Amino acid sequence: MNRSLSLALSATILTLFFGRANSIASAAADQPIKCLLVLGGCCHDYAHQKDVLAKGIAERTNIVFTVAYDDDTTTRHMNPIYEKEDWYKGFDVVIHDECTADVKDPAVISRILDPHKKGLPAVNLHCAMHCYRSDPFPNTTPWMEFTGMNTNHHNEQRPIDVKFTDKSNPILAGMEDWTTVNEELYHPEELLPTAHALASGHQNSRVKNETDAVVVWTNDYHGAKVFSTTLGHNNNTVNDPRYLDLVTRGLLWSLNKLDDQHFKKVAATPEKK
Repeated sequence: MNRSLSLALSATILTLFFGRANSIASAAADQPIKCLLVLGGCCHDYAHQKDVLAKGIAERTNIVFTVAYDDDTTTRHMNPIYEKEDWYKGFDVVIHDECTADVKDPAVISRILDPHKKGLPAVNLHCAMHCYRSDPFPNTTPWMEFTGMNTNHHNEQRPIDVKFTDKSNPILAGMEDWTTVNEELYHPEELLPTAHALASGHQNSRVKNETDAVVVWTNDYHGAKVFSTTLGHNNNTVNDPRYLDLVTRGLLWSLNKLDDQHFKKVAATPEKK
Protein backbone atom coordinates (compact mmCIF):
# COMPACT_ATOMS: atom_id res chain seq x y z
CA MET A 1 0.00 0.00 0.00
CA ASN A 2 1.49 3.37 -1.00
CA ARG A 3 1.87 6.17 1.53
CA SER A 4 -0.86 8.38 0.03
CA LEU A 5 -3.46 5.60 0.17
CA SER A 6 -2.44 4.75 3.75
CA LEU A 7 -2.84 8.35 4.87
CA ALA A 8 -6.22 8.61 3.14
CA LEU A 9 -7.49 5.46 4.87
CA SER A 10 -6.21 6.68 8.24
CA ALA A 11 -7.98 10.01 7.78
CA THR A 12 -11.21 8.24 6.83
CA ILE A 13 -11.05 5.98 9.90
CA LEU A 14 -10.40 8.97 12.20
CA THR A 15 -13.29 10.88 10.63
CA LEU A 16 -15.63 7.94 11.15
CA PHE A 17 -14.41 7.46 14.74
CA PHE A 18 -14.81 11.08 15.77
CA GLY A 19 -18.04 11.37 13.86
CA ARG A 20 -19.45 8.40 15.77
CA ALA A 21 -18.11 9.78 19.07
CA ASN A 22 -19.76 13.13 18.42
CA SER A 23 -22.99 11.38 17.46
CA ILE A 24 -22.97 9.40 20.72
CA ALA A 25 -22.22 12.54 22.75
CA SER A 26 -25.01 14.42 20.96
CA ALA A 27 -27.48 11.60 21.62
CA ALA A 28 -26.52 11.59 25.30
CA ALA A 29 -27.04 15.34 25.48
CA ASP A 30 -30.50 14.94 23.95
CA GLN A 31 -31.64 12.44 26.60
CA PRO A 32 -34.21 13.95 28.98
CA ILE A 33 -33.30 14.51 32.62
CA LYS A 34 -34.98 11.94 34.83
CA CYS A 35 -36.36 13.68 37.90
CA LEU A 36 -38.18 12.36 40.95
CA LEU A 37 -40.57 14.95 42.41
CA VAL A 38 -41.52 14.12 46.02
CA LEU A 39 -44.47 16.00 47.51
CA GLY A 40 -47.00 15.68 50.29
CA GLY A 41 -47.67 16.39 53.93
CA CYS A 42 -48.98 19.31 55.89
CA CYS A 43 -50.16 22.76 55.08
CA HIS A 44 -49.79 23.18 51.30
CA ASP A 45 -51.74 22.63 48.10
CA TYR A 46 -49.46 19.89 46.82
CA ALA A 47 -52.23 18.39 44.69
CA HIS A 48 -52.10 21.55 42.57
CA GLN A 49 -48.43 22.43 42.93
CA LYS A 50 -47.19 19.04 41.69
CA ASP A 51 -48.75 19.77 38.30
CA VAL A 52 -47.54 23.36 38.20
CA LEU A 53 -43.95 22.37 38.97
CA ALA A 54 -43.83 19.45 36.53
CA LYS A 55 -45.38 21.46 33.70
CA GLY A 56 -43.42 24.65 34.36
CA ILE A 57 -40.02 23.00 34.62
CA ALA A 58 -40.68 20.81 31.57
CA GLU A 59 -41.38 23.97 29.56
CA ARG A 60 -37.90 25.18 30.45
CA THR A 61 -35.75 22.09 29.99
CA ASN A 62 -35.84 18.57 28.55
CA ILE A 63 -37.01 16.59 31.57
CA VAL A 64 -39.34 13.74 32.48
CA PHE A 65 -40.93 13.51 35.92
CA THR A 66 -41.89 10.68 38.18
CA VAL A 67 -44.22 12.26 40.74
CA ALA A 68 -44.36 10.71 44.20
CA TYR A 69 -47.35 12.53 45.69
CA ASP A 70 -48.59 11.56 49.15
CA ASP A 71 -52.10 12.88 49.83
CA ASP A 72 -51.73 12.49 53.60
CA THR A 73 -51.95 16.02 55.05
CA THR A 74 -50.21 15.45 58.38
CA THR A 75 -46.56 15.99 59.30
CA ARG A 76 -46.18 12.40 60.51
CA HIS A 77 -46.62 10.29 57.37
CA MET A 78 -43.62 9.05 55.40
CA ASN A 79 -44.00 9.34 51.66
CA PRO A 80 -44.49 5.74 50.39
CA ILE A 81 -41.71 6.20 47.82
CA TYR A 82 -39.22 5.88 50.67
CA GLU A 83 -40.43 2.41 51.64
CA LYS A 84 -38.08 1.01 49.00
CA GLU A 85 -34.38 0.84 49.76
CA ASP A 86 -33.61 1.70 46.14
CA TRP A 87 -36.19 4.51 45.86
CA TYR A 88 -33.64 6.74 44.10
CA LYS A 89 -32.53 4.37 41.34
CA GLY A 90 -32.97 5.55 37.77
CA PHE A 91 -33.13 9.25 38.64
CA ASP A 92 -30.64 12.00 37.81
CA VAL A 93 -31.98 14.45 40.41
CA VAL A 94 -34.60 14.61 43.18
CA ILE A 95 -36.85 17.55 44.06
CA HIS A 96 -37.81 17.38 47.73
CA ASP A 97 -41.05 19.30 48.28
CA GLU A 98 -42.48 17.38 51.22
CA CYS A 99 -43.64 18.77 54.60
CA THR A 100 -43.10 16.01 57.15
CA ALA A 101 -41.46 17.46 60.26
CA ASP A 102 -42.54 14.58 62.48
CA VAL A 103 -41.06 11.76 60.43
CA LYS A 104 -38.13 11.24 62.78
CA ASP A 105 -37.03 7.61 62.41
CA PRO A 106 -33.23 7.75 61.94
CA ALA A 107 -33.33 4.68 59.67
CA VAL A 108 -35.82 6.36 57.33
CA ILE A 109 -33.85 9.59 57.28
CA SER A 110 -30.63 7.71 56.51
CA ARG A 111 -32.40 5.88 53.68
CA ILE A 112 -33.36 9.23 52.18
CA LEU A 113 -29.99 10.89 52.70
CA ASP A 114 -27.62 8.07 51.73
CA PRO A 115 -28.02 8.44 47.93
CA HIS A 116 -27.38 12.18 48.25
CA LYS A 117 -24.28 11.50 50.34
CA LYS A 118 -23.08 9.40 47.42
CA GLY A 119 -23.56 12.25 44.95
CA LEU A 120 -27.23 12.34 43.87
CA PRO A 121 -28.09 16.02 43.18
CA ALA A 122 -31.14 17.60 44.80
CA VAL A 123 -33.47 20.58 44.90
CA ASN A 124 -35.26 21.49 48.14
CA LEU A 125 -38.38 23.64 48.06
CA HIS A 126 -40.02 25.57 50.89
CA CYS A 127 -41.22 23.20 53.63
CA ALA A 128 -38.56 20.65 52.73
CA MET A 129 -36.39 22.76 55.03
CA HIS A 130 -38.70 21.95 57.96
CA CYS A 131 -38.72 18.17 57.46
CA TYR A 132 -37.31 15.21 59.39
CA ARG A 133 -36.74 16.86 62.78
CA SER A 134 -34.77 14.08 64.41
CA ASP A 135 -32.29 14.52 67.26
CA PRO A 136 -30.65 16.87 68.04
CA PHE A 137 -33.44 19.25 66.92
CA PRO A 138 -33.66 22.24 67.39
CA ASN A 139 -29.92 22.06 66.92
CA THR A 140 -28.67 21.12 63.47
CA THR A 141 -30.07 17.76 62.38
CA PRO A 142 -28.77 15.38 59.69
CA TRP A 143 -31.46 16.70 57.34
CA MET A 144 -30.39 20.30 57.96
CA GLU A 145 -26.83 19.31 57.06
CA PHE A 146 -28.25 18.19 53.72
CA THR A 147 -30.27 21.36 53.04
CA GLY A 148 -27.51 23.64 54.33
CA MET A 149 -29.71 25.62 56.72
CA ASN A 150 -30.90 25.27 60.29
CA THR A 151 -34.39 26.76 60.35
CA ASN A 152 -37.24 25.86 62.67
CA HIS A 153 -39.99 28.44 62.20
CA HIS A 154 -41.43 31.08 59.89
CA ASN A 155 -43.29 34.35 60.16
CA GLU A 156 -46.86 35.15 59.17
CA GLN A 157 -47.68 35.44 55.50
CA ARG A 158 -46.75 38.80 54.03
CA PRO A 159 -45.05 39.82 50.76
CA ILE A 160 -41.31 39.17 50.61
CA ASP A 161 -38.90 41.50 48.79
CA VAL A 162 -36.44 39.12 47.13
CA LYS A 163 -32.98 40.55 46.48
CA PHE A 164 -30.38 38.50 44.62
CA THR A 165 -27.09 38.94 46.46
CA ASP A 166 -24.60 37.03 44.30
CA LYS A 167 -25.35 38.05 40.75
CA SER A 168 -22.09 36.52 39.56
CA ASN A 169 -23.57 33.07 40.21
CA PRO A 170 -24.76 31.44 36.95
CA ILE A 171 -28.04 30.36 38.56
CA LEU A 172 -29.02 34.03 38.80
CA ALA A 173 -28.07 35.07 35.26
CA GLY A 174 -30.90 37.19 33.90
CA MET A 175 -32.83 37.11 37.18
CA GLU A 176 -34.21 40.35 38.59
CA ASP A 177 -35.22 41.19 42.16
CA TRP A 178 -38.96 40.89 42.76
CA THR A 179 -41.62 41.07 45.44
CA THR A 180 -43.72 37.98 46.05
CA VAL A 181 -47.37 37.71 46.98
CA ASN A 182 -48.04 36.79 50.62
CA GLU A 183 -45.41 34.23 51.58
CA GLU A 184 -43.80 32.74 54.68
CA LEU A 185 -40.32 34.06 55.52
CA TYR A 186 -38.41 31.17 57.07
CA HIS A 187 -36.12 32.29 59.87
CA PRO A 188 -32.62 30.78 59.63
CA GLU A 189 -30.91 29.94 62.91
CA GLU A 190 -27.80 29.29 60.84
CA LEU A 191 -26.71 29.04 57.23
CA LEU A 192 -24.16 26.24 57.47
CA PRO A 193 -20.53 26.68 56.36
CA THR A 194 -21.09 24.31 53.41
CA ALA A 195 -23.82 26.61 52.04
CA HIS A 196 -23.60 29.72 49.89
CA ALA A 197 -26.30 32.42 49.93
CA LEU A 198 -27.76 33.61 46.63
CA ALA A 199 -30.72 35.76 47.70
CA SER A 200 -32.13 37.47 50.75
CA GLY A 201 -35.75 38.22 51.58
CA HIS A 202 -37.16 41.19 53.46
CA GLN A 203 -40.60 41.14 55.04
CA ASN A 204 -42.40 43.79 57.06
CA SER A 205 -42.74 41.46 60.01
CA ARG A 206 -44.02 42.44 63.43
CA VAL A 207 -41.43 40.09 64.93
CA LYS A 208 -38.32 42.04 65.90
CA ASN A 209 -35.07 40.91 64.26
CA GLU A 210 -36.92 38.55 61.90
CA THR A 211 -37.50 40.85 58.95
CA ASP A 212 -34.58 39.59 56.84
CA ALA A 213 -33.41 36.10 55.92
CA VAL A 214 -31.56 34.10 53.28
CA VAL A 215 -34.20 32.64 50.95
CA VAL A 216 -32.12 31.05 48.15
CA TRP A 217 -28.81 29.21 48.49
CA THR A 218 -26.68 26.27 47.34
CA ASN A 219 -25.07 23.58 49.46
CA ASP A 220 -22.18 21.16 49.06
CA TYR A 221 -23.39 17.93 50.67
CA HIS A 222 -20.50 15.47 50.68
CA GLY A 223 -19.81 16.55 47.10
CA ALA A 224 -23.44 16.45 45.93
CA LYS A 225 -24.76 19.73 44.58
CA VAL A 226 -27.93 20.87 46.37
CA PHE A 227 -30.08 23.90 45.49
CA SER A 228 -32.65 25.21 47.97
CA THR A 229 -35.21 27.97 48.36
CA THR A 230 -37.65 28.62 51.19
CA LEU A 231 -39.98 30.42 48.78
CA GLY A 232 -43.00 28.56 47.46
CA HIS A 233 -45.80 28.35 50.01
CA ASN A 234 -48.64 29.69 47.89
CA ASN A 235 -49.81 28.64 44.44
CA ASN A 236 -49.32 32.09 42.95
CA THR A 237 -45.65 32.00 43.89
CA VAL A 238 -45.10 28.47 42.59
CA ASN A 239 -46.80 29.40 39.32
CA ASP A 240 -44.83 32.64 38.91
CA PRO A 241 -42.54 32.37 35.83
CA ARG A 242 -39.73 33.94 37.86
CA TYR A 243 -40.01 31.20 40.47
CA LEU A 244 -40.11 28.46 37.84
CA ASP A 245 -37.07 29.99 36.12
CA LEU A 246 -35.20 30.04 39.44
CA VAL A 247 -36.05 26.45 40.35
CA THR A 248 -35.22 25.17 36.86
CA ARG A 249 -31.89 26.99 36.79
CA GLY A 250 -31.05 25.64 40.25
CA LEU A 251 -31.91 22.12 39.13
CA LEU A 252 -29.75 22.40 36.01
CA TRP A 253 -26.89 23.82 38.08
CA SER A 254 -27.03 20.77 40.36
CA LEU A 255 -26.56 18.57 37.27
CA ASN A 256 -23.80 20.69 35.69
CA LYS A 257 -26.17 21.41 32.79
CA LEU A 258 -26.89 25.09 33.29
CA ASP A 259 -26.28 26.46 29.78
CA ASP A 260 -28.20 27.76 26.80
CA GLN A 261 -28.48 24.26 25.37
CA HIS A 262 -30.47 23.01 28.37
CA PHE A 263 -32.35 26.07 29.65
CA LYS A 264 -35.13 27.45 27.48
CA LYS A 265 -36.54 30.91 28.16
CA VAL A 266 -40.30 30.98 28.55
CA ALA A 267 -42.61 33.96 28.48
CA ALA A 268 -45.71 33.21 30.54
CA THR A 269 -48.37 34.94 32.58
CA PRO A 270 -48.79 33.68 36.15
CA GLU A 271 -52.05 31.87 36.83
CA LYS A 272 -54.35 33.46 39.37
CA LYS A 273 -55.67 31.04 41.91
